[in-house]
Amino acid sequence: MQNIQAKQSMTTEELAALEGEFEEAKKPKWVTYTLWFFLGGIGGHRFYVGDTGYAFAMLFLNWATLGIWAIIDVFLIGKRLRKRNSEIEMNLINQIKLFNRKG
Repeated sequence: MQNIQAKQSMTTEELAALEGEFEEAKKPKWVTYTLWFFLGGIGGHRFYVGDTGYAFAMLFLNWATLGIWAIIDVFLIGKRLRKRNSEIEMNLINQIKLFNRKG
């Protein structure tokens, strides 16, 4: 919601720049789920989305849950991925606005 409000005050040129930059910077869903499939037991997908705390916990403690944590995490990672991509987009919005103020 915050991103939508921030975009409303942007010019057409700024929105075009944002769209291009965001397409390159966002974390694709297919990569995240592929990492979960192959490296879910050791938290590879969590490292990818930037949740290093969870990733290290999964790396060292997933054996204690007999892998159940990784199976449950497939249902949780989508929400975290959307939040991470929203954070990336907001950072780009702020960078574009800051750049245009200086220029």
